[in-house]
Amino acid sequence: MTIPIKVRINGKGHEDQVEARTLLVQYLREGVGLTGTHVGCDTSGCGACTVLVNGRAVKSCTMLAVQADGMEVTTIEGLAQKDKLHPLQEGFRQCHGLQCGFCTPGMILTSLDLLNHNSDPSEKEIRHALEGNFCRCTGYENIVKSVQHAAARMKGGAS
Repeated sequence: MTIPIKVRINGKGHEDQVEARTLLVQYLREGVGLTGTHVGCDTSGCGACTVLVNGRAVKSCTMLAVQADGMEVTTIEGLAQKDKLHPLQEGFRQCHGLQCGFCTPGMILTSLDLLNHNSDPSEKEIRHALEGNFCRCTGYENIVKSVQHAAARMKGGAS
């Protein structure tokens, strides 16, 4: 059984028919072709599939595509504006917040949710916000520095 959905993804409207059991992560990757959202654990433990739904971080492996009907979804592909990286993307680049990059889209979108609600988070608040996102490469130190760098940039300061 397919169900019609209308969803805005990275500012662009999409109307599709999806099977009722299709996960949002599957729809984004296979239906829309946005492969920056990664499938990691399939159990919501790793955070690699994190996207923003109506501005809030959501693990897209726990949400059905039909639940996104009428909503705004932001993926990692929607952050950069033309040739200009988002401050979080730039922070991860400048502060070496990534190694293999598999967790990076989820880390960045979770961090964006944090910064949208707390423009000056402490290190403890950053670490708490990222608790549901696993990185097996970096040890998190540079990820925290990357978020701090982006917070300063987003507030108009230098880091």
